[in-house]
Amino acid sequence: MANLKFLRRIFSSKVLPSWTILLLDVFIVALSVLIGYLLRFEVAYPFRNSTDLFISIGVIAVVDLVFFRIFRTYANVLRLSSFVDLLNIFAAMVLSCIVTLILNYLSLWILGQVVMPLSVLVISYLVAFVLMVTSRLGIKTIYDEFSTSKSTNRLNVFIYGTQAGGINIAKSIRAAGFDRFHLCGFISDDPAMFGKTTMGLKVYANDEKLPEIVAEEHIQGIIVSPMKFHQEGIDINAFADKFLAAGVQMFTAPDIISGLDTGNPAPIKQVQIEDLLMRDPIEIDMAAIGTLLQGRKILITGAAGSIGSEIMRQVASFNPYQLILVDQAETPLHDIRLELKRNWRDIDAPTLVADISNRERMESIFAQYKPDYVFHAAAYKHVPMMEDNVSEAIQNNVLGTKVIADLSVKYGVGKFVMVSTDKAVNPSNVMGCSKRICEIYVQSLAKKIQQDGSAATQFITTRFGNVLGSNGSVIPLFRKQIEDGGPVTVTHPDIIRYFMTIPEACRLVLEAGSMGHGGEIYIFDMGAPVKIVDLARKMIALSGRKDVKIEFTGLRHGEKLYEELLNTKENTQATQHDKIMIAKVREYAFDEVSKAIDELIAASYAFDAMKTVALMKGLVPEYKSLNSAYSELDK
Repeated sequence: MANLKFLRRIFSSKVLPSWTILLLDVFIVALSVLIGYLLRFEVAYPFRNSTDLFISIGVIAVVDLVFFRIFRTYANVLRLSSFVDLLNIFAAMVLSCIVTLILNYLSLWILGQVVMPLSVLVISYLVAFVLMVTSRLGIKTIYDEFSTSKSTNRLNVFIYGTQAGGINIAKSIRAAGFDRFHLCGFISDDPAMFGKTTMGLKVYANDEKLPEIVAEEHIQGIIVSPMKFHQEGIDINAFADKFLAAGVQMFTAPDIISGLDTGNPAPIKQVQIEDLLMRDPIEIDMAAIGTLLQGRKILITGAAGSIGSEIMRQVASFNPYQLILVDQAETPLHDIRLELKRNWRDIDAPTLVADISNRERMESIFAQYKPDYVFHAAAYKHVPMMEDNVSEAIQNNVLGTKVIADLSVKYGVGKFVMVSTDKAVNPSNVMGCSKRICEIYVQSLAKKIQQDGSAATQFITTRFGNVLGSNGSVIPLFRKQIEDGGPVTVTHPDIIRYFMTIPEACRLVLEAGSMGHGGEIYIFDMGAPVKIVDLARKMIALSGRKDVKIEFTGLRHGEKLYEELLNTKENTQATQHDKIMIAKVREYAFDEVSKAIDELIAASYAFDAMKTVALMKGLVPEYKSLNSAYSELDK
C-alpha cells in the first residue's frame, strides 16, 4: 500500500513541474556527452581530460537549452506524451546539433581547435535523443500500467467507439489516473476492429453477445461520446436499454476534445434522460432569423422563465440593438441580469419587473422602448394550479396577452410571436382553455388589422408540447424524488406526453416567427410520444439506484392521458420547414371575440370560478373538463 501511494505521488502531474523536466533533460544531455567520450575513446580518457569534457557539456547544454525553450520540449505532461511531443524533441535536437557543429568549426577556425571531436558530438546527440524519448515513453508506460490496475474504488468500464471520439475518451481516463474508472476495453461496430487491440485493450463487437461479455467481465459502466450517436445515426435509447436493466451505468463525455487540449481530464458524466430523449438536430434558416432580429429592439415577456430565457439567449446571438426583458418574478429576473453581464456585456438589455396584465405599466414600457418585435412567453402554465385559480389564469394569461397584443398594434410592433401549448388543443383544463382563448384573440386581431389595414403588425402563434427540464416539469421532479429515495410519483400507468428540448423549441419559435405573415398558428413536430412510466423507469435505471419505487397517484384535475397536437395532414398545412406546420383551426370575428373576452375578464374579477369557466366554455365549445369540478358544466 505504501509503494502504491508513492507511485501515485510520483506519477501525479503536480509532482513534475516544467523546470523539473527541463533539469532532467539537461542531465540527460550531460550524461550523453560523457557516454559519447566513453564510446569514442578509452574509459579513462574523459577523466584525464576533464576540462574538455566540461567545455563540451557546457556548450551543448547552452545550445540545447535555447532549442528546448523554442520548442517547449519540457512543457508537456510526461504521462501524456504524444507523437507530437517526440517530433518536437527530434526537431530541437537536430537543430541544436547543427548549431553545435557550426560552433565547432568556428572554434577550429578561430582558436585552432574544436570544442569536441565530431564523432563524440554525433554520438552524444544520438544518445541524448534516445534517452529523452525512452524516458518519456518509460514514464508513460509505467504510469499507464499503474493507472489501469484494478481498484475496488473504481468502476470497470468499456468505451463505445474506437474512432477519434472513443480514443480521446480513453486518453482522458488515463490522464485522470487513479480517479473513477478502470478501463477494460472498447466496443466497436466495425467488423475490421473485432478482436483487435487498441491502447493495449481488447475491442469487442457490438452484437447480441455483448451483454454476456459485459456480465463476464464485471463491467459496471459504458462510456459513450454524443458524436457517436449523432454522426452515425445510432439509436442511443436502444443501446442503453440493453444494459440499464442489468444495472450497467451509462456515461458520456460531452467536451472530450477541449479537455485534452488543456491537459486536464475531460468531464465524464452520467448520461441524463435528456441525452436519451435527444433527437436529430433541427436545421433552421439562420440567415432569415438574423435578418429579422439583427439591430432590432426585441421585447420578451416571461423573460426569466424556461422558454423566455432561452429565447433571450438565442436572440442575443443575433446581435440585437436592444433586449427588453420583462417578468414579474424578481429573483429569476435578477439571475438573468447577472447572466447577461457575464455573457453579453455589450448588449443593452434592461430587465424590467412588471406584470403583463397591468396595462399602465406595460404601456409605459412600450412608450419608452418602442420594440420592433415581441416574443410573448409569459403565462401561468401549471394545470392543477390554474384549475384551482381560475381568475388568475384569466387575468394573467388572457388579459396579459390582450394587453401586450393591443399595445403591439398601438406602438407599431413589426411582429408579435406568442408561445402557446398543445394543451390548447381540445382543452380539458382551465390552463389549456385560457391559452386557446389567447390564440383566438391574437388570430382574430391579426385578421382584423389585415382586413382594414389599420396596422402592419404580424401576429404569429407557436404551439408545442412539454419541454425537457423546464421549471416545474416532470423530469426535475422525478430527479428530485430519486435523489430523496423515492417513491417516484406517476399519475397513471398509461399517460403519455410529447417532449422537446428547450433550445430546440426556441429555435423553432424563432424560425416560425421569421416565416409567418400574420394570423398563423404554427405547430411543431414533437416526434414520438413518451410513456411517462417508462420515462420514470429509465431515470431510475440511469441513477443506478435499486431501492426507488414507482407510485401511481391518479390523474390530476383537468389532466389528459394523451395530449393532442393536431399534427395530422387533415388538420394541418405544410410549410417549407418539415418540422413546422400551420394548424387549421376555427376562426373568429374580432368584434365578437373582443366582447366575449371583456366579459370573461370582468367575471374573473368577481372571483366566481364556476361562472368564469362557464364563459370560457361558451367561447371555446370544445373545452370539456376532465376529472374536474367544472365537469358538471358540460352536462
